[in-house]
Amino acid sequence: MIEVKLATFNANSIRVRQNAILAWLKSQQPDILCLQETKVQDHQFPREPYEAAGYRVNFKGMKSYNGVAILSRLKPDSVVFGLGDGPEADEPRLAHARFPGFSVINTYIPQGYLLESPKYAYKLEWFKRLRNYFEKNFTPKDPVLWCGDMNVAPRDLDVHHPEKHLTHVCFHADAKKAYSHTLSWGFEDVFLKLYPERQQFTFWDYRFRPNGKSSLEANLGWRIDHILATAPLAERCIRVEIDTEPRKAPQASDHTFLWAEFKL
Repeated sequence: MIEVKLATFNANSIRVRQNAILAWLKSQQPDILCLQETKVQDHQFPREPYEAAGYRVNFKGMKSYNGVAILSRLKPDSVVFGLGDGPEADEPRLAHARFPGFSVINTYIPQGYLLESPKYAYKLEWFKRLRNYFEKNFTPKDPVLWCGDMNVAPRDLDVHHPEKHLTHVCFHADAKKAYSHTLSWGFEDVFLKLYPERQQFTFWDYRFRPNGKSSLEANLGWRIDHILATAPLAERCIRVEIDTEPRKAPQASDHTFLWAEFKL
């Protein structure tokens, strides 16, 4: 039996956050790090420093928006990108790595912009397509880890002042329902499994400054980054942590690192 440490992080530009990511890899030594919002075209992805740090690098990106990557010390059997159903092929939001004994799905779910926007309808539809992806490629008895920036805070405890965010695209009832329906295919939130009553956030909005403080200083955030596991792996999760220290650094992403350990 081995222990595997899986982490997820919305970098909000991998080139801007390169030093922070490399420092975190050095200090925390995850086996797998899933990145979202890399915001870089493939030919400009800075792979060399991560390879020098001992990680295999697989990525799919575009200029200025979106982009996903999986860094791993373990060698994947295969890595594929996209939902594979056509319309979204030009928008890099999903990476699927098969490792010996388990699979990892890394997603950057559409944010949605505004409830009346086509981008919100696209978000809800994307969740449906993602559930279809799981149904097509796995069974709930397969060992699968799904992580990333889901752009949904599923419970009142997962957002500051929930009563103020009922019409927000990351907390609206329809978004939560779409997310829950995808989870109900066969996933469990390992943070909730280990800490059902704990309030911790993974994202603090730069633009929100209550009483002159940053949202981080006031700890008014959102838990929208998640690590999910099918039953065979959820029962083997031994630790989950949100590392808030990188969010305090200069030029930090608006998200921070979430990680979990599994005995496989």
